[in-house]
Amino acid sequence: MRILHTSDWHLGRTLHGTDLLPHQSSYLDHLVEVARAERVGAVVVSGDVYDRAVPPVEAVQLLAAALARLSEIAPVVVTPGNHDSAIRLGFAAGLMRAGVHLQTRVADVGRPVELADDDGPVLVYALPYLDPDAARGELADADGSGPDGLLPRSHEAVMAAAMRRVRVDLAARGTTSSARPRSVVMAHAFVLGGQTSDSERDIRVGGVDSVPAGVFGGVDYVALGHLHGQQRLAYPAAPGSDDSTAQASPVLQYSGSPLAYSFSERHHRKATVLVDLGPNGVARDVELVPAPVPRRLAEVTGTLDDLLGAAGAPHVGDWLRVVVTDGARPQDLHARVRTRFPHALVVEHRPGRAADASPTAPVTAARDPLEVTAEFVEHITGAPPSQAERDVLRRAYEHVLAAGRSA
Repeated sequence: MRILHTSDWHLGRTLHGTDLLPHQSSYLDHLVEVARAERVGAVVVSGDVYDRAVPPVEAVQLLAAALARLSEIAPVVVTPGNHDSAIRLGFAAGLMRAGVHLQTRVADVGRPVELADDDGPVLVYALPYLDPDAARGELADADGSGPDGLLPRSHEAVMAAAMRRVRVDLAARGTTSSARPRSVVMAHAFVLGGQTSDSERDIRVGGVDSVPAGVFGGVDYVALGHLHGQQRLAYPAAPGSDDSTAQASPVLQYSGSPLAYSFSERHHRKATVLVDLGPNGVARDVELVPAPVPRRLAEVTGTLDDLLGAAGAPHVGDWLRVVVTDGARPQDLHARVRTRFPHALVVEHRPGRAADASPTAPVTAARDPLEVTAEFVEHITGAPPSQAERDVLRRAYEHVLAAGRSA
């Protein structure tokens, strides 16, 4: 069976105020064409289909249309991520058209979506995002709960408990490794060893946000979501376990987001994952299908004259972060930059620093506030304030003092 793995659509997200919904719509058109051309047997979407719990109406309409089109080609399995509201996403799961499976309830962990091809059954265990505070009670069991009847307050504890339920269900369906049905786990989590970017929401609970890769033993493929860079993770060589399926080493893969959602992702190669399950598991290495790039993300750095000249020419059509390094802030900086670069999203003035610049002295109550302010101006602009600027700072400071005395 050929499976199409995607995640982190974040429908409704903007990029520094730029509406991305038209570009997200183009990606979904691309996804439908890939599913059709590759004749996939299933499409799995591992969380964060929306960017927030209450998405805009246009995002809801876009998702509904995409699921309808995809389900005409193959069964579609969708789970919520940490950005989605599991309740809102799954409220109509029982009313969904045939071929669309919204797996949003923690109570359903360990109950797979059952698919099949010529080689037999394929079980898709779709785990919703497991928030430890919400899931540690529902997933607690006799061998995993603490003295208070709850699992430890960590992502590792709730994911390990969910995977125990998956392995118990798998073990009940076959007595030998060769008889074990082929299996896919969908999980939305930060798995240890994954490379992060700036656009993923922090999911730390109690200071810990990661799940060891070793908890996913016993299945064939783990379709991961949450991290926005597509990447393959190594599965550790684990010591023996009393799980009958522990010898199976899964392929752990993040599909990544289809679009870049921060400048930290400007070097990512966005893609959708195709994985083939043969009679004995993953048949070959996964295939990455490049996602369409609506507009490149780039960063340009230099003096304003350089950027307005030849240095900026290759980036006129890009979404840009423009960093201007002139010692003094150029006049009409934003207007001049945006005239040259109509798609500039961020404009920053970062004056160059002398290599031997001396560090500033600590700020204490004994320091002269005007000298501290002058050091701040120099830190920001790269040059100390002029006498006229010092006079302005002094008058402002004296005005604040006078206002404080009269209050």
